[in-house]
Amino acid sequence: MTSTSTYGPQRRTHLETLAGQLPERGIVGRMLGGDDPVLWVWHPRTGHQTIVFATPTIDGWMFLWSPDGQESAEDPARTADAVTKLLSRTG
Repeated sequence: MTSTSTYGPQRRTHLETLAGQLPERGIVGRMLGGDDPVLWVWHPRTGHQTIVFATPTIDGWMFLWSPDGQESAEDPARTADAVTKLLSRTG
């Protein structure tokens, strides 16, 4: 099977780097999607979850997640902090 995206391997690398930041923050990530992956992120305590995408831009790579989250892939720790904050909210 061939990749549907020429960016698949780069996308996977960025998402794997972000996924590596999650356990120390108490949240869980799992790669989904085969050749064009996304990262499913779940907070075990709150049950909140989101999907994180990695996409190329003119200036490099960007992580995107719902609702309205975006951050440069150059700083995966910052992205992990932002997603953790989002998923940690109660109520």
